[in-house]
Formats: sequence, structure tokens, C-alpha cells
Amino acid sequence: MYICINIYNTVSFLYNHSSVEGDDHMTLFCSPVGSDSRTVMPPVFLLLPGDARPQGFVDALPTEMSVKIFGELDTPSLCSAVRTCRRWRDIIEDSDQLWRTQCLSVRTVCQREVDRDRRDGLSWKVTLVRNYTRSRMKRDWLRGRYSHVRSWEELSGRKTTPLDAETWGEILQAELDR
Repeated sequence: MYICINIYNTVSFLYNHSSVEGDDHMTLFCSPVGSDSRTVMPPVFLLLPGDARPQGFVDALPTEMSVKIFGELDTPSLCSAVRTCRRWRDIIEDSDQLWRTQCLSVRTVCQREVDRDRRDGLSWKVTLVRNYTRSRMKRDWLRGRYSHVRSWEELSGRKTTPLDAETWGEILQAELDR
């Protein structure tokens, strides 16, 4: 029996469950999405015996492979994946590398804030959660998205977060430079 699963349009996994001389086993094949369907890469791993078979494809993937797949997600998608199932939550929550990568992308806009939080001993995840909305808002201000706002009413419904005096100084300087 063959089952094909596509994960985030990144990799296709093909499970082959069969019985050989009384031993049930499952083989996982992997190939990039969009490749020739007749071409299948060599098995990634082999699970034995049949009663050790995982309940779903999430359990069949090695944690390292799941972390690699989750590493391709942007911050909102990663946060959504955490809420998908317990297994994904455990993998994502336990992977400091995933949070670090996302946090470093936020750091390009909010370097001072991220560095301060890390210096204070906060985890990568907490640092990201504290600074994600701030970085998005600061980036929009610095790019001039709100340059022509005439009143606060034009900003209603937008996510906002408090910004420190240094950040407002950067934003005002960017406005003066425009």
C-alpha cells in the first residue's frame, strides 16, 4: 500500500507498507515536490516491526527532519504549526534553533531590543514573542508606510505596541530624511 503526503509544498513523502516473510515494515521515500513522479530517492529510514508503526506521518518523521521542515516556515506559520498537534508543539517548543533563526530575522529591525532581552537571560522564544509585533511596526514606520497619516483614526484596527524613545527618534529621523 502506498500513501503520498505533501508537507508544505517542500518535500513529498511516499510510504510503502508491506509484509516481507511475515515481518511488517514501513519504508519512507522522499523526493522534492514537482520532481518526476517516476523518480523516487532511496529510503530515508526503515521502521520495524509492524506493531511499532507510527499512528501518522508526523510520528514517522525523525525529529531532525521535522525541525528542518519547520525551519522553512515564517514566524506566523511557525506559531500556527505549534497549535496543530501535541507532537508538532513538542518539536517546535523544544527546538531552540527554530526560535533563534526567527528571532535573528526580527533582530535586523529591533537589534537593541533583542540584544537587551537576550542579555537579560530570556529564551529565544520569549525574545521573539516580545519583539515580533514591535519589529513589524517599526519596519513599517521606517519604510514610510505611515508617512501620510493625518490622525490616529487612520491607524485604528492596526496592531500597535509601545516603542521606546530611541525607536521614535529613529522613525522621526527617517521621516526627516524622506
